[in-house]
Amino acid sequence: MPREIITLQVGQCGNQIGAEFWNQLCSEHGIAKDGIFLGAESVGDRKDVFFYQADDQHYVPRALMLDLEPRVINSIQNSDQRQLYNHENIFLSPHGGGAGNNWASGYTQAENFQDEILDMIDREAEGSDSLEGFVLCHSIAGGTGSGMGSFILEALNERYSKQIVQAYSVFPNQTESSDVVVQPYNSILTLKRLMLQCDCVVALDNTALDRIAADRLHVDTPTFAQTNSLVSTVMAASTTTLRYPGYMNNDLVGLIASLIPTPKCHFLVTGYTPFSTTSENRTIVRKTTVLDVMRRLLQTKNIMISPEQTGKMLQGKFISILNIIQGDVEPTQVHKSLQRIRERKLANFIEWAPANMQARV
Repeated sequence: MPREIITLQVGQCGNQIGAEFWNQLCSEHGIAKDGIFLGAESVGDRKDVFFYQADDQHYVPRALMLDLEPRVINSIQNSDQRQLYNHENIFLSPHGGGAGNNWASGYTQAENFQDEILDMIDREAEGSDSLEGFVLCHSIAGGTGSGMGSFILEALNERYSKQIVQAYSVFPNQTESSDVVVQPYNSILTLKRLMLQCDCVVALDNTALDRIAADRLHVDTPTFAQTNSLVSTVMAASTTTLRYPGYMNNDLVGLIASLIPTPKCHFLVTGYTPFSTTSENRTIVRKTTVLDVMRRLLQTKNIMISPEQTGKMLQGKFISILNIIQGDVEPTQVHKSLQRIRERKLANFIEWAPANMQARV
C-alpha cells in the first residue's frame, strides 16, 4: 500500500518550483502533461505516492497551490499543464494584492482564510488511504512563502501531529542586497516555525543556486526557471526511493530516520551531480564510477547551500550521509565506494557518534 504524500506549494517561489517538480515527475512516470498515463505499468513504480487516479483515468497530483497574488498560478493555469491539476486545490486571495513581502501580512491573511485553506488540506488528506505526510515548498524571504507558510506549518502540527512534515525552503541570496528591507525579519520569523513545527527541512539558498547555474550550467544570468529547475531536480531525486521503493528507505519516515539522529538536528544539506539543463545545449555527461560520484557529492561546488569551506570540501563535520544513486549500478561497487570513502576519510564525521553513511540505488 502506498504511503501518500501531499505537496503544498506556497507563494511565488513555491508554485514555480512545484510546477517544475510535477513536470519532472510526469516525465519520469510516463504521464502526459494532461494527466494521461502513456507508459507501461511497472511493478516497482509507485506513482500513487504523489498522484491519484481520477474517475476519468487521469493522474492528478496530490498538490495544493496557494498564493495571495494570482500571477504565477495564472501562468500555470494557462500553460500546457493546465489539465493536470485539480482546480479545486487552488487558493488565490480574493483581492489578489499579495503580502507585500511582509511576513505579518502573509500570516494574517492566511489566518483570515484558514477555513478555506484547511478545508482543502482536509479534503485531500481524507482522499488518501494511508497518508504519510506533507511536503511544503516555499521561500523564507518573501511575504506569502514565509507568512502563509508559517501559518500552514502551525496548522499542520496541530491537526496532523502524527504525520511527517518536510519542507523544501529556499533561503535568500547572501551576496546581493535585496530590495526587500524586511527580508531578514521574514527569514527569522519563518525559521522559528521551521525549527519547531517541521520534522525535516531541506535547505537551499539562492547564492548557491546562482553559483551552480553559472559554474556548472554555464549560464551567465540564470533565470528563475533555471534555478527552480535545479531545486525540482533535487526534489525528484530525493523522492526516488519513495516512488521506486526497495528494501531500505522506501518511505518518508525511513528516509528521515536514517539522516536525523535527534529531532532538533533536522536541517539537511543537499548535493547533486551531474547537473544538466533542459535546453538544447545539454551538459555532456561522461561515464563515471560510483566512487567518483560519491566524492563529487561532497564537494562544495555541488552543494546547494553556501557554507564556509576549506578548499574544495565543506568545513565542518557530517552527522550522517545518504547517497541516492540513480542508474544501473552494481551493489558491490556501492559497498566498495562507501568503504573507500571511510578509509580515505573523504567525509569528516562527528566524533560523538558512529559514522553513518548509507547509499540507496
